Amino acid sequence: MSRIRSKNTGPEMIVRRLLHKLGYRFRLHARELPGKPDVVFRRRKKAIQVHGCFWHRHSGCQDCSVPGSRQEYWLPKFAATVARDEKTLTDLRALGWDVLVIWDCETRYLADLEKRLVRFLGAPARDDLVQTG
Repeated sequence: MSRIRSKNTGPEMIVRRLLHKLGYRFRLHARELPGKPDVVFRRRKKAIQVHGCFWHRHSGCQDCSVPGSRQEYWLPKFAATVARDEKTLTDLRALGWDVLVIWDCETRYLADLEKRLVRFLGAPARDDLVQTG
């Protein structure tokens, strides 16, 4: 478990690269916000959380299995993670933030993910766009 990363995970990097390619600019892991969201758009008051299906218990996902051994350890650990995620979402929304949760398995379908991100964020603001040339 020491090799499990909390920042800059593979799915998070996929989302960040796609956002950058689409022309959005953002901040990472805002410490002052509940749960330190993975991607933050301060002016828009929008945040994106990228969750691993296994750790955050994506219901109905094939990646959301429970280890066969030591279930007395794993089940409370998973329950605490889910409760913490719910509290984080509630706290962010109470502060007026819109939050999008992207699951690890959803990062496999880039076209669908791109549509979902644009729908959530709207068009990139003029000052968000990259200046070329």
